[in-house]
Amino acid sequence: MLTKRIIPCLDVRDRKVTKGVKFQNNVVLGDAIELATRYYDQGCDELVFYDITASAERRPIDIEMVRAVAAAIHVPFAVGGGIANLQDMERVLLAGAEKISVNSLAVKNPDIIAEGAKAFGSQCIVLGTDPVRSEDPGFASGYEVTTRGFREHTGMDVLEWVKRAEDLGAGEVVVNSVDADGTRDGYELNLTGLIAENLSIPVVASGGAGRPGHLAEVFRKAHADAAIIAGMIHSGDFTIPEIKDDLANEGIAVRRTW
Repeated sequence: MLTKRIIPCLDVRDRKVTKGVKFQNNVVLGDAIELATRYYDQGCDELVFYDITASAERRPIDIEMVRAVAAAIHVPFAVGGGIANLQDMERVLLAGAEKISVNSLAVKNPDIIAEGAKAFGSQCIVLGTDPVRSEDPGFASGYEVTTRGFREHTGMDVLEWVKRAEDLGAGEVVVNSVDADGTRDGYELNLTGLIAENLSIPVVASGGAGRPGHLAEVFRKAHADAAIIAGMIHSGDFTIPEIKDDLANEGIAVRRTW
């Protein structure tokens, strides 16, 4: 049985980890290197680092920060934000990351997924997507893709988009619900399950985790392969060992080193 992955997310601005609600009103929580090291020591399976203002500010990712985080941890590490082309992807991988998350760039230029997969392997290319619920009947799935930190609506149906990304060579999809982001009320199970049942590549749930039971729900009910967590550990309310112990007690396979 494959274990479910627990992935802390570091939303970084000016080398500080921040957290908001529905992409708004971000509060500084601490130093990115210190938090990355803490979660690695606690037994996270992977880590994801988003330079959250790089795309909006139309600047390159902070490559020195990527190097520093990669030097501090020894688990797979994904990076997103400020990736503009294959050269940027290569720089990030050479700096120590194992995966590259593309979101706004992929919407603007879908071929970058195929180009990245060809150059570095599908396992390196993660599609990040920020869907929001929509009542517009033009969105058959009920969700529209947004980009640039929910600043832009794309007019794209999320299910059509993730299927296309898989066909282009994406090796994994992160489903970050704008509606659930930062609420700590639970993952968007309908959205995550819809995507998981329509793709053959791993699906990572993101947005809304507030307690270990929320992870159990998204693994069991929405069939996510992994879950991103942020506020519930940044706040100190839970540790990664506590979360994994709870999941293991629920019969969900997780990797434990203690």
